[in-house]
Amino acid sequence: MSQEAFVYTELQVNVPFDQAPWREINSRLEKQPGILSKTWLSGIHTNTVGGLYGFDTIENARKVMLDYIPTEAANFNCAFYTRIFDASEVEEASRPLHSPFFV
Repeated sequence: MSQEAFVYTELQVNVPFDQAPWREINSRLEKQPGILSKTWLSGIHTNTVGGLYGFDTIENARKVMLDYIPTEAANFNCAFYTRIFDASEVEEASRPLHSPFFV
């Protein structure tokens, strides 16, 4: 399946990653429409949690980021930051750099 959207999301929490409920979040993420992948990120010195996501369509990325991610942020009682990117725009430039997203 082709990837049409990348998403970067960060929850503004101060939780060491080993204390974040990533297993529970993973089980909810796997049920979201169009999600192809997620790479977790943990902020150095900030203990923010977030990640890079791959989606099959920009529409599914928007739906998940507008409907689901705010619920996770509310569970942490925190703000969040999200950006959606068009993957098709950057594929040609990313392939020569061995991007794992365009294998």
